[in-house]
Amino acid sequence: MDVKSVVTTGQDSEVAAIQRILTDEQYMTIYLAIKKQAESAAELAVDLVRGTKPQASLVNSSVDNGAGDVPTVLLDPTPVTKDNIKDTIIADEFHSAADICTSKYASACADAGIQ
Repeated sequence: MDVKSVVTTGQDSEVAAIQRILTDEQYMTIYLAIKKQAESAAELAVDLVRGTKPQASLVNSSVDNGAGDVPTVLLDPTPVTKDNIKDTIIADEFHSAADICTSKYASACADAGIQ
């Protein structure tokens, strides 16, 4: 199957999804940098406990929850394809090459430059 003609995507960048991308069974997955999510959540939690308003540079949007607009931090998702697995998932240590490149996927990893 040509994953570019029947685009198959996912989200959460699970190891199995990364392996499917490497073997051309899936075109892409969505990755949200966990470190940035955690840092943003921690900053908001500290502000909440202190009773202070979050920095404007952190809160970049709002969402109407039916009762009013709620200040919101929206992070940009990163599409992960075979071309950027090494520079996203591996570089951020979201998953290790050892977890992804099991014996079944070693050749596909090598082809993608993942050691």
